[in-house]
Amino acid sequence: MAGRRNGNAARIRGPQSALTDFLAANNISAQQIRDDYARRRTQAEADAAAAAPEEDDEAEREEQEAAEAAITNARARRRRGEEAKATIKKGKGKDKGKGKGKKKKKDSDDDEESDFEDDVMNVYKKAVKLPGQLENCELCSKRFTVTPYSKTGPDGGLLCTPCGRELAKDAKAETKPKAKGPAGRKRRKIESDRLDGKIQHGAKSLQQLCVEKVAKHAGDIDDLGDLPPQVLERLSEIFTKNRVMRPKVLDLFLRADVETIIVHDCAYLGSDDFKKMFAIQPLVQKVVLGNACQFKNDTMEYMTERATKLQHLHLYAANLISDAFWSDFFLKRGEKMKTIKLTWLDAAFEDRQVQDLVKYCPNLERLKLKRCRRLGPDSIVAISHLKKLRHLSLQVSQHIPNETLIDLIRSVGPKLETLSLEDFKDLDDVVIEAIGFYCRKLQKFRMKDNDTVTDSALAALFSNWLNPPLHTLDVSINRDVDNSNPDGPEEAIGIAEASFKAMMAHSASKLAYLNVSSCRHISYSALIDVFDGKKQYPELKEIDLSFVSAVDTLVLAGLFKSAPQLRKVVAFGCFQIEDVVVPAGLVVIGVPRAQDAIEKFGDGAVNEALDRMVAMYAETTPMEIEAAA
Repeated sequence: MAGRRNGNAARIRGPQSALTDFLAANNISAQQIRDDYARRRTQAEADAAAAAPEEDDEAEREEQEAAEAAITNARARRRRGEEAKATIKKGKGKDKGKGKGKKKKKDSDDDEESDFEDDVMNVYKKAVKLPGQLENCELCSKRFTVTPYSKTGPDGGLLCTPCGRELAKDAKAETKPKAKGPAGRKRRKIESDRLDGKIQHGAKSLQQLCVEKVAKHAGDIDDLGDLPPQVLERLSEIFTKNRVMRPKVLDLFLRADVETIIVHDCAYLGSDDFKKMFAIQPLVQKVVLGNACQFKNDTMEYMTERATKLQHLHLYAANLISDAFWSDFFLKRGEKMKTIKLTWLDAAFEDRQVQDLVKYCPNLERLKLKRCRRLGPDSIVAISHLKKLRHLSLQVSQHIPNETLIDLIRSVGPKLETLSLEDFKDLDDVVIEAIGFYCRKLQKFRMKDNDTVTDSALAALFSNWLNPPLHTLDVSINRDVDNSNPDGPEEAIGIAEASFKAMMAHSASKLAYLNVSSCRHISYSALIDVFDGKKQYPELKEIDLSFVSAVDTLVLAGLFKSAPQLRKVVAFGCFQIEDVVVPAGLVVIGVPRAQDAIEKFGDGAVNEALDRMVAMYAETTPMEIEAAA
């Protein structure tokens, strides 16, 4: 009985922990652990005795390894914090796949080994704190009270409320699908480029690709290198359009070996930035500053003293310069000046400053004064004394008598190559007659926004004018503006049938740029006669027909045939144009129903476009289309 009792007692087992089960399953006993420990200790003592002479070096290596380990651990902690969002996202994906994983049979050796390692790690894993207990945040290490809503960090630890909220917000932002841009954004970008004159056919050049890439990363560039001036100017234009021309970006364009400063938008530049331009480039000869609203008196004085080689000055919206500083600039630098272009000057720059300009700038060849509100007849009288003037552009808001304009044309007209008169509302037929008599060297002529000159006077000008054919002609917005009489008076005002025919006949051989927008009195018969497909305009590249209501598809087809070098047609408000087929190498702007360009080059492109239009309209107006083709 006692033997049985003792045998049963040997088989009695109490509750066992997971660690005990793990050790027993792997045949690990307490005696084996003691023996292994004793063996390692004996071996360590023997190794230490053998390496006694190298103890100091080993200590240094250990210290270095400890320092490197500390740095590595710090970087790892930082990296874990930065990768927390990705870990959470990955964890969500794993949670979704757990159900499927349990269904598969784990018969691979690698899977068994991985499961074994996970079991071992789970044995020694630190227990998660329960709600109400204190814990250190895994990311910021702050002490906080655990709640049922505490988030789990990337390494399995708990997070405090602020860190958990930020982590959840970042994870939500990453998993949220990216919103697609508006469908029409790409088309608007294409139309914007076309309006800017960027007409691209085929692959872009390497230079263009590089320029676009530089413009896209303007804030990350430290130096543009030795780019040629024309590329720098192109970059300046792109930066201006993107509104990124700030003081840091400005430094990229300032080079002591360059003789030009061209910044088309200075809205973000201050007075010190303008001074820096002339400090870095004291030998500058040409300055173009647009929207120079912070160009002040001290800046003007600094430029006057530093820019001793200046010959060409273009300033736009520089309204903080006093009259006295303008006069001082003309006095000190006027003798070398060849070009002065001033626009949008409202607060200063009066007739007195124009008189000083004429007095101290005797060698001036190009003058543009546009939207300078304080200029009046006295300025026009003063300009008539510039004997070397070859290019003149004027746009003033005050009334100018026609007699004053005639005196101006009589004095400077014989040498002029460019004449631009905008917003001279009262300019009449007598002034047009004077232009025809005195101006016989013009290459560019602009008479814009007038409702007084008659069609017959303009027809007489172009019919009898001894001036060579014009290269650029702008007669836009010359029409009668009486809303009660939309057809205009009996005697046509502005550009109408007779003047349009005479104008095109006069400059047919050399005309490259033509603008007749808003000349609503041009008749359909005149358009068909001028663009009949037989008369040729070999140099015509760009034409603006906007709001010429008589323009239709037939007129446009004849234009394609008559102008083989045509590259750009602007036709806003021409509602009779329908389903036009655009030839290769040409862009039509403003026609919402224009078809895509034909992807072909050479002489056959225009003929193919006309053939397609003939096919479209064969059932409605076949005879007219075939006659134009």
